[in-house]
Parts: sequence; structure tokens; C-alpha cells
Amino acid sequence: MNEKTVQEPFRVAALYRFCRLERFESLRTPLAEFCCARGIKGTLLLAREGINGTVAGGGAAIEELIAHLQSIPEFSGLEVKHSHAAAMPFHRMKVRLKREIVTMGVNDVDPIRSVGTYVEAGDWNALISDPDTILIDTRNDYEVALGSFEGAVDPHTSSFREFPRWIEEHRADLENKKIAMFCTGGIRCEKATAFVKSLGFEDVFHLRGGILKYLEQVPEAESRWQGECFVFDERVSVSHGLEEGEAELCRACRHPLTARDIASPKYEAGISCSYCHDQRSDSDRARYAERQRQVQLAESRGRGHIGS
Repeated sequence: MNEKTVQEPFRVAALYRFCRLERFESLRTPLAEFCCARGIKGTLLLAREGINGTVAGGGAAIEELIAHLQSIPEFSGLEVKHSHAAAMPFHRMKVRLKREIVTMGVNDVDPIRSVGTYVEAGDWNALISDPDTILIDTRNDYEVALGSFEGAVDPHTSSFREFPRWIEEHRADLENKKIAMFCTGGIRCEKATAFVKSLGFEDVFHLRGGILKYLEQVPEAESRWQGECFVFDERVSVSHGLEEGEAELCRACRHPLTARDIASPKYEAGISCSYCHDQRSDSDRARYAERQRQVQLAESRGRGHIGS
């Protein structure tokens, strides 16, 4: 077992809900105060189209937060995935107001009005094994680099904003096919199905609860997942059973790194990796080296450092 998962005192909750939330601005301060009073850290995004975020805290505190959110009428049916972390995976609590809870940048895409067919984790393998199904990973390239489903198409996007253009460019390849899409927790692929359906496609599906739900519920022996799943917190990745993964993060460019990446001669902890080494100047690396020195100094004194 990975040493990072021997003890798991923190519960992590990834959550979202598409809904009509006209009063989203008024919820910001009360939610921030509720979380901070219970030692919860992470990020919650609020917009007119709903709520999205990942937070962590003690088990009882997270249960209180989920119950509180579900008591808000607009959040009834909140989608929540639970996992654990050996250490607090966030530095602070943030509640932010946004135009979209997951940014696609396309007007009139409304997952509340029209969305693809949900597929439960236990039924996912059957769908993606169908030769008439095109399986599309809606995540970004740096996430896909750590792992994906066997046979999935990688659009090679660096931002979800690029996904609609990729779909438009490949419309001919999607005709007369079942289109199955997935993402980390279910929110991006849900919005992606709304966009694809707006183009006139009918056989559109997405994985309910995303990769996290699949890794939680589907036994590894039956799994079609390969590699690890990138998560947007200090755990970096999770694997089957939602155990903390082996991936690390380059502190210079924030790209997730596999063991092979770390073995690269261009990797230097806190300073560079093969993804950013040739994109940074000597002065950049000198600055990163000083930050890394401060991180190591803080650790030697038994203190945390936000750059670590």
C-alpha cells in the first residue's frame, strides 16, 4: 500500500449540481463562513448554472456541509463523490463567483434543459465495449497523460474551452455512432453532452459520477481504466478504490508527473521537469530553486510551506 494512504483522517468531497441559481451571489459569504467554522478547506464555485467544487475536512464536518447544501432547495440531487486523504490536500477555503461552474465558453449550452443519457459505473464497460461506440475523454491533455480508459479518444485539449471546437472539427467521425464521454467527477462530460446534443446528435451518453465513481465501484479485475486519475488537489492522483496514487506534481509548471517523468534528466524537484525545462529561462529556474530551498528549510523546521 502507498505510504500516503496508511492513515486517512481527511474526507474529500467532490460535488456539483446544475440548477437555476439566481441568488448565487448571496450564498458566497454564508458558505465560506460555514466551511471555515468547521475547518473545511478547498474551493466551491457558484454561478447561475449551479455549484461545483472539491473540499476536504474531518468526516463529521464534511457530512454537515453536504447536509447543509442538500437543504438548499436548488441543490437537491447534489452529485457527491467521497474519497480520503492522509493529509489536508488544500491550503485554504475559497468560495468564488463565476459565469460558469465549468467553463466551456459557449452560449446557450444548458445541461438543465438537455443532457446525454447517464450511464452508471456498473454499466459503463458494456457501453464502451460496443464497436459502434466512440469513447471520448473530455479532460485536458495533462490529465489524460496520467491515465484514461482503454480505447478512449484524446482530443489533446489544454482547456475545456477548446473542446467544442474539437467536436465541430470531428463531426463527420461522430455521425451514426454512439458517443460516450467521461471526465473526473461527471461535471465536464455532463456539459459536454449538452453541447453535443445541441448539434443534433441523439445517441449521447456520459458516465454518472465520472472516473471517481467508476474507480470506487468497479473492481480492479473488471476495470477498463488504465493508469491513475488526476485530481485537482495535493494528492495529485488516485487509483482503483480511490487510493492515493503515485503521481507527483512539478512545482514549477504544475504538470502531473509519473515515475518515468521523474526519472528524466530534465527533472529537478521544485525546479523543472521534461514538460517545462526547455520553456523556462535560467532566471526562472534560479527563482524556483530559491523557492524550493525555502520549502526544504520550512520542512526541516517542522513547518508547512505553501509552495511545497
